[in-house]
Amino acid sequence: MNKSKILWTKASWNPMTGCSKASAGCDNCYAENMARRLKAMGKKEYSNGFTPTCHPQRLNEPLTWKEPTLVFVCSMGDLFHPQIPDEFIEKVIETIEKTPQHTYQILTKRPSRMAQFFTTHAIPDNAWLGTSVENVAVLHRIETLKTIDTPRRFLSMEPLIGDLGNIEDVLQDIGWVIVGGESGNRAREMKEAWVLDLKNQCDQLGIPFFFKQWGAWKDGKKKSAKANGHLLQGKEVQNYPKGMKP
Repeated sequence: MNKSKILWTKASWNPMTGCSKASAGCDNCYAENMARRLKAMGKKEYSNGFTPTCHPQRLNEPLTWKEPTLVFVCSMGDLFHPQIPDEFIEKVIETIEKTPQHTYQILTKRPSRMAQFFTTHAIPDNAWLGTSVENVAVLHRIETLKTIDTPRRFLSMEPLIGDLGNIEDVLQDIGWVIVGGESGNRAREMKEAWVLDLKNQCDQLGIPFFFKQWGAWKDGKKKSAKANGHLLQGKEVQNYPKGMKP
């Protein structure tokens, strides 16, 4: 099992890797930078760098994990990238169905393709479907996600690089919201007011809210992500939805 350092999950499973930039949130992609480093280190799975690549040899990995766990699917890519064939996505879903003891988090920046795929394929009961939203330019992704017939929808608002405003109507029927700031030398600032506004809206709607980290900026000052930490107004706010085992 590949234990994950991502705070809102426990393990990562990468039956495919790679992606291409879809919106402003992708500008400083951590996965792209990591893939380049792994390629330079001679890692076989990253010989294509960040070009979308299927890894059939990894499909059965979750079958070998004895303990039930929370699994982020494709932390190093986007399963619904247009270069990944439906036939391979079907195999990923088959593995998820074969391992009901695990809970899977499938996150995409391409909810339109995800929605299209699941019009002809069943959604496993142990899968949460999510999309990334970093600013108002991609709010439409939420509406697209909501067209998928599942009660298990989530949003990753990371890196949050803009004020989303009042979106309570849009957040209806979302089961979980994750918010975090951007890390790295080129990180863009996330303001506390944006985070608190989103938290308040989630609280009003009864949506579990998970604050992951400040990233490189806090209170208008740039430091390391580690130094800034993950406390919001001095408190840890890391809520999970019912049925998702942390």
